[in-house]
Amino acid sequence: MRFQANFRLKALLPPVTAREIQVTQNIDRRSFLTAAAGGLVVISLGGCTSDTVDGKKRPHYVMVFDQNKCVGCGECKRACNEANHLPPGRSRVLLQRMPGPDRHYIRVSCQQCVDSPCVKVCPTGATYQTEDGQVLVNKEKCIGCKMCMAACPYGARSYNPEAKVVEKCTLCHHLQEVGDQPACVKVCCAKARFFGDVDDPESDVSKVLAA
Repeated sequence: MRFQANFRLKALLPPVTAREIQVTQNIDRRSFLTAAAGGLVVISLGGCTSDTVDGKKRPHYVMVFDQNKCVGCGECKRACNEANHLPPGRSRVLLQRMPGPDRHYIRVSCQQCVDSPCVKVCPTGATYQTEDGQVLVNKEKCIGCKMCMAACPYGARSYNPEAKVVEKCTLCHHLQEVGDQPACVKVCCAKARFFGDVDDPESDVSKVLAA
């Protein structure tokens, strides 16, 4: 994965929650923002390769977040909640305003780790990795033990007390299955989010990264 940061944004978000503050502290401790200037955060799905499946090249999906374009409107969070039927106040995406004299933002959600600690500690196999590298949660198997939450270095998981299961960003896997884009990508008014196959030169992500 490649993480690059260049923050010069001036916009306001609603007050951050205690969970968002903790996530920010976790990121700071891991020097998540200390890469070279550039403005793009690229989340590459952990298991993606250029192998072929049934004679066809396996796609290499990535999520690109352009921090130079994000205006902090929060529409991505609202779209996430709506697409995943989440109650008010709960979100699988945190759009965090980082501390400092200038207001700047970072998208915080599941980083789709290559060697996912959440997958390793799950006692029931509820947290698993798909063939294309996406880390998902099988709610039928989840027993709500929260071991995956403790293992996640980014604090990117939350517990649903009504369903008694752990939830996380799935990059709207249910929308991908019907050929659609993640909800946060579709609604971004600043065109700061992109999702697609980086090995496809005609994809939006390839064009953004090549610019």
